[in-house]
Amino acid sequence: MNQNDIKAMQRRIGVTDDGFWGPKSIAACQAHLRNLMPAKNPWPATDQASLSKFYGAAGDESQLTMLGVADLGIKYDGKPVKVIRCHKKVADSLKRIFTALSKGPHKAVLEQYAGCFNNRNMRGGTLPSLHARGAAVDLEPDSNGNHVSWPTRATMPLEVMEEFAKEGWLAAGAFWGRDAMHFQATQ
Repeated sequence: MNQNDIKAMQRRIGVTDDGFWGPKSIAACQAHLRNLMPAKNPWPATDQASLSKFYGAAGDESQLTMLGVADLGIKYDGKPVKVIRCHKKVADSLKRIFTALSKGPHKAVLEQYAGCFNNRNMRGGTLPSLHARGAAVDLEPDSNGNHVSWPTRATMPLEVMEEFAKEGWLAAGAFWGRDAMHFQATQ
């Protein structure tokens, strides 16, 4: 994002629009997104015990469902996506998010869908990824990669993060400062 984009985002989250994304902007952005989340967040904490209790074992494909998305403009490698394999507990929420995005000004992010269920460990780690439970989604990976800082280099729009936040999902870019393509159904 350029400095004008950052200033506009700062105005949106209620901090001085100086174009510098520092601790005050980060805290305000996280507070803004948390304020959009349901009062009682439906998702588990990120520790493995909470995740296993809520979602079951990582890699357990019996917990997955086929979410129909053929009418939402979602594409993977330029090809239309008809169904997404995701955890049955996140399916309705994910459908609402994707439906809202498909009708909004940032629907192009859906044309760069990069996956949901993938039975693997976290990158560089030994613990299962949320993708291994079908409870995480990646969008626009080319400009929002794992080691690309958000929002100074990554381009994921705040408005996309807001749609996920309304359903209680965590936006990695805003909460980790990187990996802005990643959204997960955790607190």
